Amino acid sequence: MHNQRPKPAEKGRVTLKTIAEVTGLSLSTVSLSLRGGTTLKQETRDKVAAAAKALGYVPDRAGVRLRTGKTNVLALVLDGAEDSIDFARQMIQGIGQAIKGTAYHLTVTPEFERESTDTIRYILENRNADGVIITHTSPRDPRVQMMIDADFPFVSHGRTEFFTPHPYHDFHSEAFAAMAVERLAGKGCRQVMLVIGDDSTTNYHNIVTTFHRAAARRGLEVRLLEGTKGMSPAELRGIGLDLARAADRPDGLVCDSEMRTIALVAGFIEAGLALGRDLHLIYKQTSGILPTMFPAVDSIREDVFAAGIELTRLLRRRIEGAPVSELQTLAEPQPQWRSGA
Repeated sequence: MHNQRPKPAEKGRVTLKTIAEVTGLSLSTVSLSLRGGTTLKQETRDKVAAAAKALGYVPDRAGVRLRTGKTNVLALVLDGAEDSIDFARQMIQGIGQAIKGTAYHLTVTPEFERESTDTIRYILENRNADGVIITHTSPRDPRVQMMIDADFPFVSHGRTEFFTPHPYHDFHSEAFAAMAVERLAGKGCRQVMLVIGDDSTTNYHNIVTTFHRAAARRGLEVRLLEGTKGMSPAELRGIGLDLARAADRPDGLVCDSEMRTIALVAGFIEAGLALGRDLHLIYKQTSGILPTMFPAVDSIREDVFAAGIELTRLLRRRIEGAPVSELQTLAEPQPQWRSGA
């Protein structure tokens, strides 16, 4: 005997029954597998997925919704003003990896007005997704409040200050700030500056508060460079040039964004400043681009791809009814010390 591979259907719509006939599995097993049934063996799930792909199976979402009330769609509402390099691509790829082999599909909506509730309201009114992932939360984020009030499954990439708990996965920004200050203090820095962007996010408040506390413990002088959100690279480059030429320039600098880091470093270099000698720099890394450009500069990495996977895991568990207390996680910063001891 020889193995028969499933062949694409020559005519007519491919249904669950078609896949069941080709694989020799029961209709209920095929249905459960395509819904992401974790109780099935991986071998069975792979077999069904391969057959569905080869046959060109497309779920009848209207039918699924009528039968189950589910859409099998997860919605990512992505901050459109993101200034971290490669953030969106890695987040989407992480979510894509997490839903691979399941019945879920992903829709992505960029939101260019921070904290706008238009997209969330549309999803809630039309029920065109089973759950939502949002990014860049503020302490009293109205999107979070709206979904809590509607008792709708969601998870946020970022924390809030609401009394009512909700699912979240977040970068441990307090650990990032403390780790950066300790590194600079260990390098002998006495005047440290934090360059940070959007002051409307919870992440901003967590970083700034911890930065001040960590610096105070070490007896360091602290300066904050705020209001950089929305600045052009040329403007930030000019700020870097001015900082480098200032008589009271800091000897240590922490930056929360790769985009801001590139622009500032361009100004430092133009002024003749040598990183690691005249000024020690630590930036938050979200891509592999800056380590290529500045291989001797320290960074602290956030794994955005892994965050996408974790956010999807939490959201699927929430859709399944898991309690919120089990759906709050933090990703620890990953130090990338390249400048030596």
